[in-house]
Amino acid sequence: MAEKVYGGCVGLFGLGMMDTVKKEVFLWVCIVLMLLIWVAVLQLTGTPLSINWEAVKKLPDVVTIFVIVSFAFTKWFWRMPIFKDWLVRFPDLQGTWEGELQSTWINPETKQGIPPLRMILVIRQTFSPISCTLFTKESESYSRAAQIAVEDDTGAISVSYNYTNRSKATIRHRSPIHDGAAHLRVVMLPSRMLEGEYWTGRCTTGQMKLRFSSRQLLESFPDNI
Repeated sequence: MAEKVYGGCVGLFGLGMMDTVKKEVFLWVCIVLMLLIWVAVLQLTGTPLSINWEAVKKLPDVVTIFVIVSFAFTKWFWRMPIFKDWLVRFPDLQGTWEGELQSTWINPETKQGIPPLRMILVIRQTFSPISCTLFTKESESYSRAAQIAVEDDTGAISVSYNYTNRSKATIRHRSPIHDGAAHLRVVMLPSRMLEGEYWTGRCTTGQMKLRFSSRQLLESFPDNI
């Protein structure tokens, strides 16, 4: 039965979503939830609590309610702190993060580096998919693929993504459109931070450090930064 329930969960949530939860715990939660819904349906319909044909005929209603509850969980409830750690493996990172990036690029004419650049990173996160959009006063970067990972040994959480950067037309002569990737470590205590590095197809690298700013999902670089 457990294997059938797990197969049903994979079919309902998708294999990628199953990586978001602790699989064994989630499996038992699904089993218990199905049984509780079944008991509730039998009680509400006045059906005796026994395994008989009348009880079996209520299974389509049970499955329908289970799907609705599962949809609500993957849409909203997974963000609730009560599910953190014991069921949901990843933290809720959705929102706007503000910080700086420091490029290792050296100006060939002056032989000097460039000062840190202010930036914001907007993370959109659902139960499984995640996307990252980075804004500076000069350019925008949009993730093409992104994921959150948890190290089994240490429990360290990281965000990795590939992106395409489009600079403004006025500076594209010195900063052409390019692809790159970033790897950021998630820090929750003592304050919420993202820190790590990026590298580009232009053979440049750099460091990024951001702090959580707000739940608001900004769509451009703000003028007050």
